[in-house]
Amino acid sequence: MHGPALHAVFVWIIALIGILLMLLRPWHIREAAWISAAAILLVVSRLVPLHPALAALGKGTDVYLFLTGMMLLAELARHEGVFDWVAGHAVCRSRNSAARLFLLIYLTGVVVTAFLSNDATAVVLTPAVLAAVRRARVDPKPYLLACALVANSASFLLPIANPANLVVYGRQLPHLGSWLRIFLLPSAVALAVTYFCLFALSRKSLTAQVGCPEEQSVLTPSGRLAFAGLIFAAVVLLTASGLGIGLGIPTCAAALAALVLVSFRDRGIYKAAVREVSWSILPLVAGLFVLVESLNRTGMLHVLESSLRRLTHQPSLAANLAASGAAAVLSNAMNNLPVALAAGSALPLTPQLAHAVLIGVNLGPNLSVAGSLATILWLMALRKEGIPLTRKQFFKTGLIVMPAALILSVLALWLIA
Repeated sequence: MHGPALHAVFVWIIALIGILLMLLRPWHIREAAWISAAAILLVVSRLVPLHPALAALGKGTDVYLFLTGMMLLAELARHEGVFDWVAGHAVCRSRNSAARLFLLIYLTGVVVTAFLSNDATAVVLTPAVLAAVRRARVDPKPYLLACALVANSASFLLPIANPANLVVYGRQLPHLGSWLRIFLLPSAVALAVTYFCLFALSRKSLTAQVGCPEEQSVLTPSGRLAFAGLIFAAVVLLTASGLGIGLGIPTCAAALAALVLVSFRDRGIYKAAVREVSWSILPLVAGLFVLVESLNRTGMLHVLESSLRRLTHQPSLAANLAASGAAAVLSNAMNNLPVALAAGSALPLTPQLAHAVLIGVNLGPNLSVAGSLATILWLMALRKEGIPLTRKQFFKTGLIVMPAALILSVLALWLIA
């Protein structure tokens, strides 16, 4: 084997082992540690020169700022009881109907995902929903699955709903008006299909009576300020998206403004928010940027470009289905964030397929827990609470929900093209 070929083999082995260890988390070591170790090994062994590695890290600046702001906003809302209040309110508004409660929690997940990202729904809303349904004395499984599945199904409703959206499009992220014109119908289709499939699979559990707890959640004065801060942040982000401004700086600025607002009532919110945020997500994403850059240097980008160019010569619906399906399958094989990073490098040359790939990156993780970081963290949160939901149970549900939502969403995308 010649030098360049051997070099490429070593890069692929290190990168893929790093991603595999991230998904499996042996010895309960955090995901970020495995990805960071793989990235550092690639640089130290000179398989990736230092300058390209630093340049790859720099490409993610907007994503790091976006994630930081979103995590601070989500933690602010959690600490001040906003999510507990929303989930408790849904229980009392269900009028003793498990089916109505399911719909209310699903719609809550749509709103939280759209304005606070899919990670907030999967990681922060889920414990609040679990606490609420336990007080309501109903089977928690349908509601918890709804949190995970809607976190992915609603993640392309708005540009700010998923960090992967920023990664796929980069600086070519469509303005809010263009985004809604392209994705509003496909996203609505995905949400409707996901809801009805999950409802049908859970129909026996959703015939139960819901008990409204005697003690209802009430927002404290600082909680009301946190809620107002979230609304302010949503307005800022939608305005920035509408003006075509990068979302990283506005997200961080909005989060800091919300923290300042709440601190008038809760002096300790700064320390609490900073302490509870999962900062390990930032080195995880940074390491993935380096890994994808290393794979691109071995010719992966050329392979992707060639594959996408071939698809452009196929009928548009077939090409969109193939691109979206491939992105979905790869997302479950190696997580959707590295797939989004790789696709984002190649898609500027074939923009007509970018939208289909984005749908695959967002909906693909509804097949298996390994598909996205949000669902991995969702499963970890359930394990901490002693909920016996397994990867196999998630897969059995996703095997029905994901393909139906993906195919019909791509069909809706094709119809409006």
